[in-house]
Amino acid sequence: MASDSLPKLGRLRVQAVLYGNEPEAIIKTVEHLDRAAELAIAAGAFGQVTLVYGDSSPSDELRASVEDAKRRAVTLADVEYHHFGANRGSAGGHNALLDTGQTDFSILMNPDILFAPTALMELARPFADPAVGMTEPKQLPFEHPKDYSLATGETVWASGACTLVRRSLLTELNGYDAATFFLYCDDVDLSWRARLKGYKLIYCPEAAVFHDKRLSSTGEWVAGWAEKYYSAEAGLLLAYKYSRDDLVEKISSHFANSGDEVWLSALDGFNAREREGRLPERLDPNHKVAVFRDGFYARHRFI
Repeated sequence: MASDSLPKLGRLRVQAVLYGNEPEAIIKTVEHLDRAAELAIAAGAFGQVTLVYGDSSPSDELRASVEDAKRRAVTLADVEYHHFGANRGSAGGHNALLDTGQTDFSILMNPDILFAPTALMELARPFADPAVGMTEPKQLPFEHPKDYSLATGETVWASGACTLVRRSLLTELNGYDAATFFLYCDDVDLSWRARLKGYKLIYCPEAAVFHDKRLSSTGEWVAGWAEKYYSAEAGLLLAYKYSRDDLVEKISSHFANSGDEVWLSALDGFNAREREGRLPERLDPNHKVAVFRDGFYARHRFI
C-alpha cells in the first residue's frame, strides 16, 4: 500500500525494560529501530520517535551501552536511560516509563525486538480507524499462534513483546495492572480491558519484527524458575480477575496435586493474596472478552 494512505500519528515513544541484557543486543535494537523510524517519519506516520529504556538490573552498568547506542542513532530524537534501582518487573517497569515523557503513541516492547525497516509504518496504518486501540506485529522467526481475522486483522489480545498503543488509551486504562501481574499476562489483561472499553486490537502480519528467543537443543522454550512461577501465578490471577471461578478451582486443584514445587509455590502465593485481600477487582462477569481455551488465551491457528 502507498505511504500516502498512512495516518499522521504525531510523537512516538518506544519503551523497553532491561534486566541484565547483553550490550550488543541493545546496539542492534537501536540500529534497527533507527532505520524503521527514518522510513516512518519520511512517510509522515510519525513526527518524531524516541526510545526509552528502563533498567531493573541491580546496577546501572548498561547505561554505557545505551549511551554508545545513542551515539549511533541518526533519526531517533533521543535514546533515554532510566535506572529503577529495583526490579519492577515488566508491568511495573513499563508503567514507570510511561511517566517519563509526553507522547501521542507508545510502543511497549521487549528489549530483544528488532524492527524490520517498514514495521513502524505498517503498525501505524490501522490507526486511521479511531476505534483501533492497539496494533501488533508479526514475530519472527516464531510467529505467535493466536488467531486473528484474515479480513480485518482483529485479534483477542496483543502480545506485549511488541505493541503500538494510543497513549490516550494507556491513560484511560491506567497502564498495566502491575499490582497483579509481575511478568506474565499483563499484556493479556491490558488487551482485554481495552476491548471492554470498545477498542479493537489489530494484528499486522505486514509489520515484521525479529524476537530473539532462545531455544533448547530440542527446539523448546527455555524457562527458568521465575518464568515458570510467574506464568503459573499469572494464570490463576487472570482466571480470577476475569470471573472464571471454575478455572481457578481447576488450576488450583491441578497445582495442588502436581507435586511440582514451583506450581505449589505459585498456588501458595495466590492463596496468600486471597487471605490478605490483595486479589484484583473482578471484570467481565458475562465473559464478553476473556477467552480461556485449552490453556491459552485465544484460539490458536497452529501448535
